[in-house]
Amino acid sequence: MNERMRRVNGVLRETIAEEVRDLKDPRIGFVTITGVEAAPDLRNAVVYYSVLGDEDVAAETAKGLEHAAPHVQEGIGAKVRLKYMPKLRFVVDPSIAHGARIDELLAKGRDDEPVTGS
Repeated sequence: MNERMRRVNGVLRETIAEEVRDLKDPRIGFVTITGVEAAPDLRNAVVYYSVLGDEDVAAETAKGLEHAAPHVQEGIGAKVRLKYMPKLRFVVDPSIAHGARIDELLAKGRDDEPVTGS
């Protein structure tokens, strides 16, 4: 990824985070925008997010974000000048769940270790 796309993705991430924070949809839980990957032609962008809560909260948040995507796109258009406004697709960030699973396994490993005396 070139430097220009890195900058565009960073600006989009910050702007999307502001727009999502201001949404009033009760389905949307506590969301953190963790990253954005815009296509080189800027027609589409994948927005990675994490949400605090259980699977029900995550499912409702996904529905709320999908419903709010056009509104978020409009908000971006008002704040950022781009040749094309990317169509947003919200996706749960898999690295968060992966990291939590690693932490869980490490904690289990510590619990299973025999205690050795010196």
